Amino acid sequence: MPRIQSWEVSDAFWEKVAPLIPLPARNPNKSYKRKAGGGRKSIPPRKIFEAILYVLRTGCHWKALPKERFGSPSTIHTHFLRWTGAGFFVALWQAGLAESDDMEGIAWSWQSIDGAMVKAPMAMESGGSTPTDWREKRNPAPLTGRRPWGPAVDRRARGKPP
Repeated sequence: MPRIQSWEVSDAFWEKVAPLIPLPARNPNKSYKRKAGGGRKSIPPRKIFEAILYVLRTGCHWKALPKERFGSPSTIHTHFLRWTGAGFFVALWQAGLAESDDMEGIAWSWQSIDGAMVKAPMAMESGGSTPTDWREKRNPAPLTGRRPWGPAVDRRARGKPP
């Protein structure tokens, strides 16, 4: 039996995923030049899903997808954006949680939290526009019209003994 890759989907898993995939909808107010189903053959949804898993699993760029295996990377990315907007991945996550809860039971009353689960503040939220602006935000200088600090050596007394 050949070894299955981490981004390949088994038939049993695909049966659970396939009903959640949003179907492409035609706009009834738009006049199309071709009838539905015309044009290039579309990539099968299973191959699109496997390509998305490939990107997520390997961490490669969309443009680095193997074209021979999955088809056009820009088409895969377009489907990813459309599926994300339609809530496919949220529905898939919820279905997985529900199935896991039914099989094993999830201890919802107690969950540990890790630093990786908490959103870190963005650079602009934690400080200013430059890396040194955080000082200004935490300890603002008094607005007296003068510098709040003085030079270490007074210019007039430089070189003269006190």
